[in-house]
Amino acid sequence: MAEKTAPVPGYNGKILRVNLSSGNVSTEVLDPLFCRRWIGGAGFVAYYLWKELPPNVDALGPDNKLVFALGPVSGLNLPGGARHCIGTKSPLGGNIVKSETGGFWAGEFKRTGYDALIVEGKADKPVYLYITDKEVSIKDAKHLWGKDTKETEETIRAENNDNKIATCLIGPAGENMVRYSCIMSGLKDAAGRGGSGAVMGSKNLKAVAVRGHKLPKIADNDRFKAIRQEMVARKSGLSEFGTGGRDMPMMVQSGNLPVRNFRDGLFPAEKITGVVIKDTVRIGMEGCYACPIRCKKVVKFEEPYPCDPAYGGPEYETLASLGSNCGIDDIKAICKGNERCNANSLDTISTGSTIAFAMECFEKGLLTEKDTGGIDLRFGNADAMIQVIDMIARREGIGDMLAEGTLRLSKKIGKGSEDYAMQAKGLEAGMHEPRLRLPLGFGWIVGPTGADHMFSIMDANNDMMIGSLRPLGILQAIPADDLGPKRIPMLKAAHSRQVFTDSLCTCMMAGVNADMVMPVVTGWEMTLAEQMLVGERILTAARAFNMKQGLTAADDKLPERYYQGKTDGALKDKPLDKAKMEKARKYYYVLMGWNENGVPLPEKLEELYIE
Repeated sequence: MAEKTAPVPGYNGKILRVNLSSGNVSTEVLDPLFCRRWIGGAGFVAYYLWKELPPNVDALGPDNKLVFALGPVSGLNLPGGARHCIGTKSPLGGNIVKSETGGFWAGEFKRTGYDALIVEGKADKPVYLYITDKEVSIKDAKHLWGKDTKETEETIRAENNDNKIATCLIGPAGENMVRYSCIMSGLKDAAGRGGSGAVMGSKNLKAVAVRGHKLPKIADNDRFKAIRQEMVARKSGLSEFGTGGRDMPMMVQSGNLPVRNFRDGLFPAEKITGVVIKDTVRIGMEGCYACPIRCKKVVKFEEPYPCDPAYGGPEYETLASLGSNCGIDDIKAICKGNERCNANSLDTISTGSTIAFAMECFEKGLLTEKDTGGIDLRFGNADAMIQVIDMIARREGIGDMLAEGTLRLSKKIGKGSEDYAMQAKGLEAGMHEPRLRLPLGFGWIVGPTGADHMFSIMDANNDMMIGSLRPLGILQAIPADDLGPKRIPMLKAAHSRQVFTDSLCTCMMAGVNADMVMPVVTGWEMTLAEQMLVGERILTAARAFNMKQGLTAADDKLPERYYQGKTDGALKDKPLDKAKMEKARKYYYVLMGWNENGVPLPEKLEELYIE
């Protein structure tokens, strides 16, 4: 990329590139100016995909690429620094997608001496990558193909005689190119959204196994240690229950809990909370590398079926997607569903949403027992949900249809079912309610990744967010139902700031303060204005990528169901206002420097150094 220079503190200063078609392995030096403009994580993903993928590339073809990217904080001995980002062109919607995930992979990969891995091409047989600070090998994986994630990781560690190897890997769902298959980081953490596991499977790549030993230097070791001690001393309620604790019944009261394919409002949420898990099936809590919060549930039971604790336990999104959104209040069934998803490398959100959509179609008579192979696929049927998960992973029977995701499935079924296929840009909706949280739904419309709750804004109207944006002259809250000219600039600012944080690859649960950490790790004093500029650059590059791949302003939309009230509960008479959303969308285009068709102007691209 550039002439050789000393790497920025916090960075190794190198990109690793592996072409599976040719077997070629190469490295590239990172320019410090490039690092400051794109930071890492989501920034590196957006840059390399936008720059290197040809127009209208087949998401499941050899020309698509997978980008595994660290941020400057990734892998450091700091709570919240255990994350990395994986991005690609989605086989669901054809747009850019990315996910951050935790575990131990980032810590090991950072120590191999690289800041990112770009995987190109397609191997002619199953392989896995083995990356250390001394070697990069493409190894035979024929003996691993068809195995679940647990057996795959155990085998890789055994044959390389190292129990500390960390893996990013796929199970049968990725091999069979289920369009919403994810890449598992170990057995409990998922780069869940958008189908990156299917892309990995399309390349005949079973796993990326890493083991390293040396961290890069940082700018201020003494201050870094002090910050770590401050963060470790904090208390977090997540340590007791993880996500989905005591608040799920309150989500029913507000209308925020998705129930039966986002159709209904009332549900006995008290039966499926983290509190119930703790009191019944939980055997412990675990955490990511260097993090004391330990927010990850571990569950185990033997009846009515065994549930393997190696796969952890369900977080909030899974409790809602496989639980309330499918009308299921059996906590053991949800835990078992989570186990099967992790074993097969399936995104629990898209899996639950696709099953919920199929359940509604079944109840409406649009799918019959002839289609399902005799399975009574009604809301609330826990046994059917568990059975169908493995069928999806293997693409067997009804599972082959469901493996395509709700967008394609609804087009195949027709008869108005598109209106309740709960997706945006092909991506099934995160388990939060845009009819309650307007910024969330608006972010799903204009955001490059579609209905990803982690790449949108829940609410930019609270005291904490307003306080952080005060240097921009944003001084007070705006009425919650306002999406006018006062609110949209606030959302743009908050979203840009959040995307900057995504480029750091830090965990939002740990509360990493970017203003405090960046000078200590990199030596850069980054103002709020610069952070927002980085975020805007990433969002604009991602938008340019989508346009290059054939998406248009017509893809900036939500399913019709959100413009109707729920059947009961708090949001019964509170649909989204389509005219308000449409007006806000057009104004957002103006603020972002995009034309009336949502295409970034050449001047805006040049301003942001998107050459």
